[in-house]
Amino acid sequence: MRLFHVSEQSDIHHFEPRIPDRNDLDKHVGLVWAIDEFHLPNFLTPRNCPRVTYHIGENTTDVDRMNFFSTDTMTYAIVIENKWFHIVRSTTLYLYEFHTEDFVLQDHVAGYYVAKTKQIPIAKYEFRDLFSELIKRNVEIRVVDNLWNIADKVKASTLNYSLCRMAFAQPR
Repeated sequence: MRLFHVSEQSDIHHFEPRIPDRNDLDKHVGLVWAIDEFHLPNFLTPRNCPRVTYHIGENTTDVDRMNFFSTDTMTYAIVIENKWFHIVRSTTLYLYEFHTEDFVLQDHVAGYYVAKTKQIPIAKYEFRDLFSELIKRNVEIRVVDNLWNIADKVKASTLNYSLCRMAFAQPR
């Protein structure tokens, strides 16, 4: 297994645990967040880019697979708003890779791992063409004018999904 932190910052030398913003987590315990390699496509966009991501899970029905993917060979998709297309094209991201021993699984469906200790990256990768990186990972890319319709449909489906930065999405 490989774990990463994705950032638009090119010069991070270490990651200090931070108190989480999420209300479902202990506000007294700082965490360093990482994402596993399978779920990396969820974060191959600029940080504030609103997006709906989804993939086939163990409970995904054949009907949902047919309704949400353009071909039967696709298993992962990311949907962004058209106003973000050029921003995604022009953004460079940096992937910081971590040793895995200090991390524990926080969310299986999202691929989140957390550590309670300072982390020093073991490697850094630069991605200048985010669409190519998504395509290399066999991710179907969809560009729409508004995310809320697809978000509602995905939430009602049997797919595994993540709705990221929806506060920055176009209003309904």
